Amino acid sequence: QVQLLQSGGGVVQAGDSLRLSCAASGRTLRAYVMGWFRQAPGKEREFVATISSGGGSTYYADSVKGRFTISRDNAKNTVYLQMNSLKPEDTAVYYCAAGSSWSVRREAYAYWGQGTQVTVSS
Repeated sequence: QVQLLQSGGGVVQAGDSLRLSCAASGRTLRAYVMGWFRQAPGKEREFVATISSGGGSTYYADSVKGRFTISRDNAKNTVYLQMNSLKPEDTAVYYCAAGSSWSVRREAYAYWGQGTQVTVSS
């Protein structure tokens, strides 16, 4: 069992930056593919980014490519999402997730963080 605890988020203006963190307890994150997803009001939860268990491979949704960076520190059992050049359309609840396979589908991730709100004002 893996427990994921998120931190970061908040209210920022367009163009600002934020960093989200996702710390694990219970088991090491080293064995898991990690992902970030987000859910805006009235919309389905969508894929944002994923990183391989060793951190050597990453993949991003087109909407965030070039602005967001996913990274991990396995020694600290923590995954990060650095978000730069934020836009109002990035406003959503962001979730980190741990899974056993490389995927952009939320069904592939078994463990989820509690979610954290990111609000970007124009």
